[in-house]
Amino acid sequence: MILTPKSGLLLLVSCVAAIAAVGSVFELSYGHPRYGVWMTSAILAGSIPLTGATLWAAVQDARANLK
Repeated sequence: MILTPKSGLLLLVSCVAAIAAVGSVFELSYGHPRYGVWMTSAILAGSIPLTGATLWAAVQDARANLK
C-alpha cells in the first residue's frame, strides 16, 4: 500500500478519533466523566463516525494511488 501525505493525515485523524471514542467509553463507564456526561457523550457520538469516515477515505486515497 502506498502511503501519501493525504492518506497518512487521514489515518492520523482516524487513530486520534478512535482513541477519543475508547476514552469516552471508559469515562462514561467509570461513572464520573471529567468533562461531564453530556460533553463526553457528544465526543463519543462525534468520534465514532469520524473514525469510520476518515479510515474509509484513507483507504480510498491509497487505492487510487495504486492505479
